[in-house]
Order: sequence, then C-alpha cells, then structure tokens
Amino acid sequence: MAGACRNGFKALKTIIEYSTQAVGFESVLNTVKLVEGGGGRCVCEMRVTDVLQNRGGTLHGGVTCTLVDAVSTWALLGSEDPVTGVSVDLNVSFMKGAKVGEDILIDAQTLKRGRRLAFLSVDITNKADGSLLAQGKHTKYIGA
Repeated sequence: MAGACRNGFKALKTIIEYSTQAVGFESVLNTVKLVEGGGGRCVCEMRVTDVLQNRGGTLHGGVTCTLVDAVSTWALLGSEDPVTGVSVDLNVSFMKGAKVGEDILIDAQTLKRGRRLAFLSVDITNKADGSLLAQGKHTKYIGA
C-alpha cells in the first residue's frame, strides 16, 4: 500500500503542476501547492491573496467552491484507479472567513467510490490555528 500511495503522490503532483498553470477562470488555482496525496486523498495549501478576496477582504466563496471541486477531483485522480468523472452535486458550508495573507489547508478525501458514483469530502482549515473555515461534499458520476 505504501508503494501505491507513493506512486499516487507522484502522479498527483504531475496532475496538479499541470492544473495550476491555467489561464482564465481556473487561474485561481495557480498558487495551490500539493502537500500530501495518494490513496484517494489530496492535501493542498494556498495563501489567500488580494485577487482571491471578496469585498469583505476574505477568501471569496466562489474560490472556496472551486477549491472543493478541484482538490476533491485531484483526490480521486490520486487513487489506485484514477478517474475524474463529472459533478453531480457540490455542497459547501462556510464557517469562518480566511483573510488576505493567511495560509489555508485544503484536505480532500474519497469517502466512498462505487461503480458509478464517488463521494468526496473536503475540509478547508486555517493553517496557523487549525480552525475550520469551510467544509464541502462533492458527488461525482464516474461510471458509464
């Protein structure tokens, strides 16, 4: 299993390096860095910058939703049998804002993967104090 996780991490690193060189809307992911991954899990970190803030000076909710979508998909891609699928349902609960200059952790894991659906969970926390900022649930259709 350790070898599978190591191989998953290497593959995930390549995928994320490619994904974070986006132009256009997905360029909000350009500062995301992989911390840990493989085996159906992906942990990334990111610093909240001026371009990612809302009018209140905290991380924009749309960026938070994009992080839930992307990082949970990367967790699925980092599994033993990589697949992306398409979103069926995405839900995000916001608990606390992240201010400009703060570092956040995005921790996504595959809860269950069936033949046609995958269920994923994402916790976004403040890196400094561990406080929960947002929690997402993502369901993806992965079967034909």
